Amino acid sequence: MKTAIVYYSAHHGNTKKLLDAIAESNDVTLIDVTKYKTADISQYDRIGFASGIYYGSFSKQLLAFAEENLPKDKAVFYIATYGTKRPSYYRAISKIAESKDCKEIDRYGCLGFDTFGPFKLVGGIAKDHPTEDEINGAVQFYESLK
Repeated sequence: MKTAIVYYSAHHGNTKKLLDAIAESNDVTLIDVTKYKTADISQYDRIGFASGIYYGSFSKQLLAFAEENLPKDKAVFYIATYGTKRPSYYRAISKIAESKDCKEIDRYGCLGFDTFGPFKLVGGIAKDHPTEDEINGAVQFYESLK
């Protein structure tokens, strides 16, 4: 099954650590939305969206990419890294996928080092995350999608 993971991973590279581990042992195409504003992803059977959480949601660049490029009727999954866990983080990306009649197959999220806003004053939260176990969890999550 051909899979692409569209991602945004900027500040600490938390999300990219997960994706690199997934790509190391799986045939996956990684698409960085900071480098590609548009891409034809229609040939992929499954499309993942992965991002750190910014202002309570996936990154604006990733959401814009999904709005513009996500084809109809695809299987989609989500991967997120965050300072604290909240189910609402997936709301915006899920709405976009639903509007394109895509079927969500699963979600994976884990802690990621976060120095946003006031957290910077205290040296950040979720230091040393993602851990090796969380990275391995992302790989197991991806491989369970097959």
